Amino acid sequence: MAPKVLVSDALSETAVQIFRDRGVEVDYMPDLGKDKDRLAEIIGNYDGLAIRSATKVTEKLLERATRLKVIGRAGIGVDNVDIPAASKKGVIVMNTPFGNSVTTAEHAIALMFAVARQLPEASFSTHAGKWEKNRFMGVELFNKTLGLIGAGNIGSIVANRALGLHMKVVAYDPFLSEDRAREIGVTKVELDELLRRADFISLHVPLTDKTRNILSAENLAKTKPGVRIVNAARGGLIDEAALAEMLRSGHVAGAALDVFAEEPATNSPLFNLPNVVVTPHLGASTSEAQENVALQVAEQMSDYLLTGAVQNALNMPSVTAEEAAIMGPWIKLAGHLGSFVGQMTDEPIKAVNILYDGVASTMNLNALNAAVIAGVMKAANPDVNMVSAPVIAKERGIHIATTTQDKSGVYDGYIKVTMVTGDRERSIAGTVFSDGKPRFIQIRGINVDAEIGEHMMYTRNRDVPGVIGTLGMTLGGLGVNMANFTLGRAANGGDAIAITYLDEPLRDDVRAALLATGKFEQVRPLRFQL
Repeated sequence: MAPKVLVSDALSETAVQIFRDRGVEVDYMPDLGKDKDRLAEIIGNYDGLAIRSATKVTEKLLERATRLKVIGRAGIGVDNVDIPAASKKGVIVMNTPFGNSVTTAEHAIALMFAVARQLPEASFSTHAGKWEKNRFMGVELFNKTLGLIGAGNIGSIVANRALGLHMKVVAYDPFLSEDRAREIGVTKVELDELLRRADFISLHVPLTDKTRNILSAENLAKTKPGVRIVNAARGGLIDEAALAEMLRSGHVAGAALDVFAEEPATNSPLFNLPNVVVTPHLGASTSEAQENVALQVAEQMSDYLLTGAVQNALNMPSVTAEEAAIMGPWIKLAGHLGSFVGQMTDEPIKAVNILYDGVASTMNLNALNAAVIAGVMKAANPDVNMVSAPVIAKERGIHIATTTQDKSGVYDGYIKVTMVTGDRERSIAGTVFSDGKPRFIQIRGINVDAEIGEHMMYTRNRDVPGVIGTLGMTLGGLGVNMANFTLGRAANGGDAIAITYLDEPLRDDVRAALLATGKFEQVRPLRFQL
């Protein structure tokens, strides 16, 4: 059955057609986002939800979204989506952070020009029939220093445009490497140095606890006298009352803001101050940007629903379509390994240690980790998936550790999962053969070669004669057929294990009969989602 998507806010018809062309069934209801009751009534019928800003995805709505797998936000802001609730529900939340990057960067540059040359006031004056040529004395951008607070995708575009204007660009960004700084042509500095040197400051960071009021009264006081400040990123990055005081005192020569701490901004201490340019959050408001983000979200959601590729997810590691094709068997293997150790314990889990060897160590480890953790957690909660499992594991205080190493054995690569409880450790390793099929290759340090089936049985015994015969006779006598059988031992007369692939789930009476023979120390049923 084809996946089904609901579009509850206005997207372009071209974007809606992308879903149809890709084989995704789509219902286009652009006004539904405003009707939360009606939306709640029908959300359970859909695998995907495409939105802009009008639709509010709350925990209450998600409770009704029994089929929902992915939410796609056409745009960068996801303030209208309860991401923690979506993660617990196992729903991927995607946005389109790059579709409006150029538009937002251009708006920042436009605001810089506007505040440098007092363009809005000059336009208003001229419209009023005045000719106040001497009143509006501006400054050049040429040879001035632009300080970027944030040099990510949008900030780097602003840097590129500013360098084209022959400005000097310094940037403060804790995540900016020296190599990347050289690549985009900026000088990396600490915040205090930027505040001291910059003639213009432009902000390009998200609003977080660390960035809130990054231009506080204290930091504004450190700025160069006559500085001009531009914010086309997020409201809340600037202490607006402190900025207003600095503007009145003349320490700050001008400011241009597209975003405010509270929006819609109908009242602000910055309104009606001279040389302050304000716009109503227009950063992404061009026809090109609106079309770009709509097309992008349709492509991303279709890719995920049809191929498993994950792009621009906020609560799930990204997996490209190419990675999904190559990693598919390895992600399955990771899930099976986690499922094995999860089914083998009834004790609280303290930690999960994951070792990636050889070719496995070069893959998208975040995605593989998520698959392992989901496999572990499914034993206790079958509804978890790669999105929700890491959240649940963190809530339970389970420590996840990852190690990588170069190829160390006969296999091109393998994954080993060790689960730590209060009393013991359990480990299992597996690889993917050339036919694309995952295999178990080691359990409890004992080498095996086990094909993975839906219904399996794990047995542990001492390595003594007659165990295999007892196993076969008991299963045969109770009408149980073995599809495959693998055994291994630690040493002659030591611990031995067997993995049996059955045609049906292991029945309680069969397990009891095997234990009653006295040959087996442990008999456990296992089930895997193939």
